Amino acid sequence: MFLKNCFKSIIYLLIFPSICFSQKSNDSISIKKELSEVKIHAIKAGKTTPVAFTNISKSEIEKVNLGQDLPYLISLTPSVVSSSDAGAGVGYTNFRIRGTDATRINVTINGIPLNDSESQGVWWVNMPDFSSSLDNIQIQRGVGTSTNGAGAFGGSINLTTNKISQKPYFLTENTLGSFATLKHNIKFGTGLINSNFTFDGRLSKISSEGYIDRASSDLQSLYLQGAYFGTRTSIKTIIFHGHEKTYQAWNGVPLNFLDTNRTYNSYTYENEIDNYQQTHYQLHFNKQIDEKTSYNIAAHYTHGEGYYEQEKLNESLADYGLNDIILSLDTISSSDLIRRKWLNNDFGGVTYSLIHKMENIDLVLGGATNHYTGQHYGNIIWMQYASNSQLDYQYYWNKANKIDYNMYAKADYKFSKNTNLYLDLQRRNIEYTFVGPDENNNMFDQEVKLSFFNPKFGLFHNINTDQSFYISFAVANKEPNRNDYVESTPNSRPKHETLHDTEIGYKKVGEKMNIIINFYNMNYDNQLALTGKINDVGAYTRTNIDESYRRGVEIMGSFKLNQSLLWSGNLTLSKNKIIEYNEYVDNWDTWGQEEINHKNTDLAFSPNLIWSSSFNYKMNQNADLEFISKYVGEQFIDNTSSNNRMLDDYLINHLRIIYNWKNKLFKQAKITLQINNLFDNEYVNNAWVYRFISDGYDPRSDDPYVNTDSERGYNMAGYFPQATRNYMLGITLGL
Repeated sequence: MFLKNCFKSIIYLLIFPSICFSQKSNDSISIKKELSEVKIHAIKAGKTTPVAFTNISKSEIEKVNLGQDLPYLISLTPSVVSSSDAGAGVGYTNFRIRGTDATRINVTINGIPLNDSESQGVWWVNMPDFSSSLDNIQIQRGVGTSTNGAGAFGGSINLTTNKISQKPYFLTENTLGSFATLKHNIKFGTGLINSNFTFDGRLSKISSEGYIDRASSDLQSLYLQGAYFGTRTSIKTIIFHGHEKTYQAWNGVPLNFLDTNRTYNSYTYENEIDNYQQTHYQLHFNKQIDEKTSYNIAAHYTHGEGYYEQEKLNESLADYGLNDIILSLDTISSSDLIRRKWLNNDFGGVTYSLIHKMENIDLVLGGATNHYTGQHYGNIIWMQYASNSQLDYQYYWNKANKIDYNMYAKADYKFSKNTNLYLDLQRRNIEYTFVGPDENNNMFDQEVKLSFFNPKFGLFHNINTDQSFYISFAVANKEPNRNDYVESTPNSRPKHETLHDTEIGYKKVGEKMNIIINFYNMNYDNQLALTGKINDVGAYTRTNIDESYRRGVEIMGSFKLNQSLLWSGNLTLSKNKIIEYNEYVDNWDTWGQEEINHKNTDLAFSPNLIWSSSFNYKMNQNADLEFISKYVGEQFIDNTSSNNRMLDDYLINHLRIIYNWKNKLFKQAKITLQINNLFDNEYVNNAWVYRFISDGYDPRSDDPYVNTDSERGYNMAGYFPQATRNYMLGITLGL
């Protein structure tokens, strides 16, 4: 089925444009449009698209790209909150947009899906220094425009890799920072060869000890691209590879340690690491038929393979099926052991788009067909009571397959001189097979098929040459993730989620002042959230909540105070609520659960106030000084709105100095000094929690992660403190 869909998609895109527009093949108009970049206009928002979005240019990326992962490079954009397990922005990092996590944010690279097909998340640690190969980033908030891959339930991010350089170059970027942070890369390109060919590449290495104890990272990456382009055709091949070894800091820090030992890491086993590598291949074919029509076909393939290693103490042998290999079973039922949990996955497919400009309509037809295969397995590599011959014992193995295909049609209709109407219709189909419990709790192959219709429409109006407004309404649907399926039976399996998103915006552009105001109302049906409920498999899976919403206003602006001083910033005010749901709290005394009803509570990790500010002062022709501030309001770490499970608000400030050194030896020479958290504030921006009741036993002396709950019972929680004042010094040299 997958190959059949791919074949049909390719034939359709190759033949359809030729049939529909063949009468223009003799057009004498010389087409001058340059085809030197991968075309992803089909999924990106344009000037008259009625959605909320932010563009980040190559120069803006280069200014902040000192080795931290992409979540930190975009942290100053509206409604974004970024965090790091290691505390310093290198290694495992994440971000949220409007309170929604990475599993609900669609990410594409040149229009090709990046989100993991099963978990639906994105792990930037697998793509070290990828920002050094980006030309631009577009962040769409809300549902946004139709794209390929995972559903956008809080936003989407479109990454576009470097354009073709017409001149040869050689560049090296190097960073030295706190916590033994180092970044080294070299970038090179041939420029145009015979006016038609180019080759570009990058080699990178990033390492850091991390702010948290032992939260080290050893990251390596490679990026290569080759291209041919003529007057009407371009072909571009891209390969990028990343390999990461990261010491785990996933448990966070106990609440009681935040004041006395805030860099604490509970993992002490010397090889408690995550070791994973991933290689991406992309082939893009672009064809400009005439001035009005073009199309793109892209084939892609990604292979990832790796494991995380863990030391486990006093583990039950029965849980691993190890009874048969322990001779003295009567006296030994548990053992210390070391295990590796592996993921070996492959993802490939085809994306395509056709762009045609008519007299008053810009038309886009596009879509994708993608296939994922993931092997999940675990090995015991050491056990206290096993001989050497019994090492590398495999205690589980299963495989999953997912086919995801969609088609969309977009029309931007110029209704009048100042008004555009926008229509975007998408059909998305999913076929997912996996090993999971059936109705009788027996493990069997199972299949889920889903079909979604995601319509979007809106209006954009120019009030005058300086002002405009827009309004849009969009529907998005999203499937549950792997854990929701494999940890439930068909009787307890959750439903898919639906989002209805309304956006209303106003823009004013001037010589000195720019302002954008965007109102949003995101209403969810059956949003999935952790409620503490144990299902019929005994798992704490997510549960559908009938009604919830996110409502707010985003204000973005810039003001040129004089020729040397520019201020820019943004502000988000929001309410993020669950209308009503039932929380389930484990009772360790009764081995049951107690049910608590909640009404009008805040969604977890959704601060009501976020703002950022930047003052950029141009000291002279070669030097810039920038003072940056970021504020994040109080946020809850579960959905109960309890002050016992709340993160305090925080304000952090950074200082950046950039000096461009003009000299005869290098075409480009730049020195950047960045002081993060200038005023040395101690803050926490992420956490996890498990709540339980135990009247007969106080577990605090046995587990530092447990603390009392003033309401009743205990909270077992881990917090992720971020780095105090730290420094990064970057040097860029180019020939």
